[in-house]
Amino acid sequence: MVTARWIFSREFKVEVVRLVKERGVTVAQACCDLDVHESVLRRWVRELTSDPAQTFPGRSQQKPEQLEIERLRREEAKLRAECGILKKAAAFFAREAK
Repeated sequence: MVTARWIFSREFKVEVVRLVKERGVTVAQACCDLDVHESVLRRWVRELTSDPAQTFPGRSQQKPEQLEIERLRREEAKLRAECGILKKAAAFFAREAK
């Protein structure tokens, strides 16, 4: 059986580690509250402690322009899909009106 893999943003990981280290929340309690496995959270803490600058690379390190382009592409795809649905609905109702 294939299970879905959760993908967490860098900001989420840093905030969870900050919750554990600075606010004194136990790892077990944070895991229960946030539905993250304990070993994963302990690895995040270890990684962030060892090298904070290079920890959790990914989408959050993209330039703002790149993030804006991605957002606009998603929005364009959504609008194109909505337009297609409206065209089909208009064609359907035009046939019904005859």
